[in-house]
Amino acid sequence: MDFASFPEDFTAGFAVMVGRPNAGKSTLTNALVGQKVAITSNRPQTTRHTIRGIVHRDNFQLVLVDTPGLHRPRTLLGERLNDMVAETLAEVDVIGFCISANEKIGPGDRYIAQQLAASGNKPVVAIVTKADTVSQEELAIQLLEVSRLGEEIMSAERATRAERKRRQQPRKKGDTNLAFRKDSGPAAQRRKSQASSDAPVNDGKGGWADIIPVSSVKGFQVEQVAELLASHMPVSPPLYPEGELTDEPEMTLVAELVREAALEGVRHELPHSVAVTVEEMELREGRPEDSPLVDIHVNLYVERDSQKAIIIGKRGSRLREIGATARQNIEALLGTKVYLDIHVKVAKDWQRDPKALGRLGF
Repeated sequence: MDFASFPEDFTAGFAVMVGRPNAGKSTLTNALVGQKVAITSNRPQTTRHTIRGIVHRDNFQLVLVDTPGLHRPRTLLGERLNDMVAETLAEVDVIGFCISANEKIGPGDRYIAQQLAASGNKPVVAIVTKADTVSQEELAIQLLEVSRLGEEIMSAERATRAERKRRQQPRKKGDTNLAFRKDSGPAAQRRKSQASSDAPVNDGKGGWADIIPVSSVKGFQVEQVAELLASHMPVSPPLYPEGELTDEPEMTLVAELVREAALEGVRHELPHSVAVTVEEMELREGRPEDSPLVDIHVNLYVERDSQKAIIIGKRGSRLREIGATARQNIEALLGTKVYLDIHVKVAKDWQRDPKALGRLGF
């Protein structure tokens, strides 16, 4: 299919994946697209850029925006990542709220749900990820809990909007003594507020637009998730040519693949203090046409000398592993052989330094 040939009822638009760190957003994005466009790791907070993956089907096209995990920020980097999520929410047609099947709903999920409810009138599809990690009974219980969360949060948001609208309405003529009426004082208002907060909030008008379980690893209901998201898209011609899987620059994807390789295998030893920049990426001159080679030089930044030692490993063993893993994934991405040169550098406390964040692309 090209831009000139598509059905009249073709739909296309943008969908964003949000959720707590390590909720399976990147893995689901890659499963939907059919190729790695977002990095994954069993460490939370791996995604640093809003990667756009493009899902092509005969009757719709989804442009998936994979964001960092939305969370209460502790550093300047965390604040900027949350700002990226907020900006993305304002631009999409539908929101996919990812909640892990194997973790109880906690304060983090409620915080995100409240942010989504307050962000506007965008439809929110609750996607219960990692369905393969729990039993059918446990999955059913989690689906019920997710449904209750949606009903409570959305009901509370509707009540808040109604109250805000009521307060903004001009007073009627003759209501000059409104402030002195019975039960209108601050104490009475506090009692009313307390009573309403103590009661379970459910106005019976529903919660999430849809709820669906999925397993990206097993392929369970991945296609159904795509169709469900597409059902909330407007009628539109395709936004990208067929065959295009992402609009992210190759250098950004290369940097993310190196960072993914660096994060694997260091679970508790290394916090998320790793950033990667591609300094140079070009075809090597003098190579045969049927055997091209791309030279890639990257800088891998950490915050302390002790972290640099972890990345390099004993006699460079860990760095060689990172290079081999990253090179394999980059070659699959670019479709050609790659020479990868990685330099490890220390940028002290870069997550809290505005100038350093700017240099590293945040």
